[in-house]
Amino acid sequence: MDKITGTIRENIHIESEVEIVQKNHQRTGEITHGFVKRILTKSPKHTHGIKVQLETGVVGRVKWVIEE
Repeated sequence: MDKITGTIRENIHIESEVEIVQKNHQRTGEITHGFVKRILTKSPKHTHGIKVQLETGVVGRVKWVIEE
């Protein structure tokens, strides 16, 4: 299992398995795991991670994309 950085939009696709940090967890860095439902960031790159919504409805910035 490999991890790819979440700062580049083209690395992330609908249903990608990801690890995100929610806005209210930025200070602690607490990770939330899930699958992408929507990609919210329009730009090709973002230094803090591409913002996504998970299938659970949680929104956060992608730290890692999980690849099998």
